[in-house]
Amino acid sequence: MSKGNTFENDFLKLIFNATAIANIADNASASPLTDLYYGLHTSDPGETADQTTNETTYTSYARVAVARTGGGHTVSANSVSPASAINFPACTGGTATITHFTVGTAASSTGKVLYYGPVTPNIAVSNGVTPQLTTATAITED
Repeated sequence: MSKGNTFENDFLKLIFNATAIANIADNASASPLTDLYYGLHTSDPGETADQTTNETTYTSYARVAVARTGGGHTVSANSVSPASAINFPACTGGTATITHFTVGTAASSTGKVLYYGPVTPNIAVSNGVTPQLTTATAITED
């Protein structure tokens, strides 16, 4: 099974831009999620994960909020990418090898993972390194 291309694009716009799908789905009117939270992981979090599964722990690390708008995410041709680079806090201690990223619902704690995928090439983090996901980071529906 697959979704139709138009619906795939509409679905990504609902999740990443908070754009309603006419007659099917609306963005919550009472307390809609205004940001999605990108996280970095040291191994594959897997499908049963929460946002803390294999999450990196280098000193000063924190998830990064990206607005659920066209200014935060670009949706086109059934794919979504950050509208600008996502810069994580610079490492002030420890080391890590970043192999995966997640997009989730919580700024901290065990939020829901909406999407996850590999970081290629991996990011070697050590003191002074600022990990970044570029606008080439893409999630595709198909």
